[in-house]
Amino acid sequence: MTSMLIKNSQLVNEGRVQEADLRIKNQRIEQIGVGLIAMPEDTVIDAEGCWLLPGMIDDQVHFREPGLTHKGTIATESRAAVAGGITSFMEMPNVNPATTSIETLEAKYHIASKGSAANYAFYLGATEDNLDQIKALDPTRACGVKVFMGASTGNLLVENPTALEAIFRECPVLIATHCESGPVMAENLKRIKSLGREITIHDHPVIRDDEACYASSSYAVSLAKKHGTKLNVLHITTEKELSLFEFGPVQNKQITAEACVHHLWFSDQDYAERGNLIKCNPAIKTQKDRDALRQALLSNTIDIIATDHAPHTLTEKHQAYMSAPAGLPLVQHALISVVEHVKNGWLSIEQLVEKVCHNPAIRYGVSERGFLREGYYADLVLVDPNQSTKVTHSNSLYHCQWTPFDGIEFSSCIRSTWVNGQLVFDGQNLIENMPVGEALVFTG
Repeated sequence: MTSMLIKNSQLVNEGRVQEADLRIKNQRIEQIGVGLIAMPEDTVIDAEGCWLLPGMIDDQVHFREPGLTHKGTIATESRAAVAGGITSFMEMPNVNPATTSIETLEAKYHIASKGSAANYAFYLGATEDNLDQIKALDPTRACGVKVFMGASTGNLLVENPTALEAIFRECPVLIATHCESGPVMAENLKRIKSLGREITIHDHPVIRDDEACYASSSYAVSLAKKHGTKLNVLHITTEKELSLFEFGPVQNKQITAEACVHHLWFSDQDYAERGNLIKCNPAIKTQKDRDALRQALLSNTIDIIATDHAPHTLTEKHQAYMSAPAGLPLVQHALISVVEHVKNGWLSIEQLVEKVCHNPAIRYGVSERGFLREGYYADLVLVDPNQSTKVTHSNSLYHCQWTPFDGIEFSSCIRSTWVNGQLVFDGQNLIENMPVGEALVFTG
């Protein structure tokens, strides 16, 4: 295998930005330094003016396979992901059949081994009666257990207190939670229905309000503290919830919090223009909540930025509000949306890399990824901060062929993405016959 030398980049890693060169060989970062000399076998890339980052590790995606492949597949969505600079993903269990056993978990690993462009791992879904499967997980192979606390369908909804106590007490790996209280949401919906008017998308953040989120997330945090559980509370959306979490380095925490790119970008003022296209759970809320999330990232109260990528067809989204499913396709434009925050001045490029690369690797114990270090896997993304990207439905790579960012022009672009040392996206096109990603390994 020939090697590749990336020259003159602004290398962003572990709190520093420095002009440096980086050599890739045999899947790995072989050398990082200044003024590296090209060898005869090197393919040389001049990265002057660009940021070289570790590839983004997305700890929360829904790629819809098996069973829901009219919305997306592991192959299609992972290709959109690498075009967006995401080199590793952790995928959720609400597919068909739901990923609630070791057998169904292994089936998804098999699918990914045949066609994922990015590195991959899969959550086991908790139910009220699969504790034996949870206890059987291999901590070096499983990224975590997903617990839907009050917001899911079928047997993935876990509300029974006895079952929750057992899961938090016995789980051998990190628990990731979706926290919205079913009873609170039901009462909110009942109150709105009593007004005798049509329920619309503008009611979405009222039904799924801060009380619904806080009631559930505070319960999850209390269970984790009681049992010493490793807990990551996904997609925080409200200022009220932030009081539950401590600030500080992620490696010092047993309980962490995540924010998602759409909750950092949109507010409830965007429902008027984008309607069901930004319907998601938890709901996009007020600008005040959004600004509080941004501040919590800066104070290290929120530790991770992810996507919660969740595609549906446009036909499904164009139904009336109450019938339209919740979820947005996001992986292709997630990273450049966060880079836009850097360009706007409230987030630094070093903080971005911490939240989307370093901290997911630390929190989940991802082995040999998430940093630019000699000997680590060469999962890399080259970002050009001076070349814009105009986002449209038509240039989105998702199987569903639409994007909530339609019409937005970001002031940066993804110039190149490498997965395991192989160029998979050249800034314009996915590389044909690309090698597949690999299963993530965890330190356990």
